[in-house]
Amino acid sequence: MHEEQAHGATPVDGGDRDRWEWRRRIRANPRSAQIYRMAVAIFGLIVVLIGIILLPFPGPGWVIIFIGLGIWASEFEWAQNLLKWVRGTVEAWWDWLERKGLWAKAIAALLTFALVLAIFWGIFAVSGVPGWFPDFAKDFLVKVPGLG
Repeated sequence: MHEEQAHGATPVDGGDRDRWEWRRRIRANPRSAQIYRMAVAIFGLIVVLIGIILLPFPGPGWVIIFIGLGIWASEFEWAQNLLKWVRGTVEAWWDWLERKGLWAKAIAALLTFALVLAIFWGIFAVSGVPGWFPDFAKDFLVKVPGLG
């Protein structure tokens, strides 16, 4: 009888056990385990940083950050706890927003829009208005206080 069956779990075809065998082999050697943890930390950091860079732009900035947290969570308990907390907080926020109705959604959308504008303003204040912007956009942006 398989060990899984003895504990009341459904029998598996061995695929689940084999799927994680490579991680067990890595962790069996302290040196390879340390190198693997460093690689996960660096790769997760790169993904999170890309997500942070993409936050002010339309697109999946937060999704990319959560993917980076998921990468870290595959190896680090603190990241598992953080991801669990973030997931719970987002679900609670979403539930609250759903209960409040359209006015709360509109305010949240306006605040999000204002945050995106503030981030763009900060980026343009530090680096200048990009040269590849169309002339009408550059002409408008240089009139904004702090960007001209």
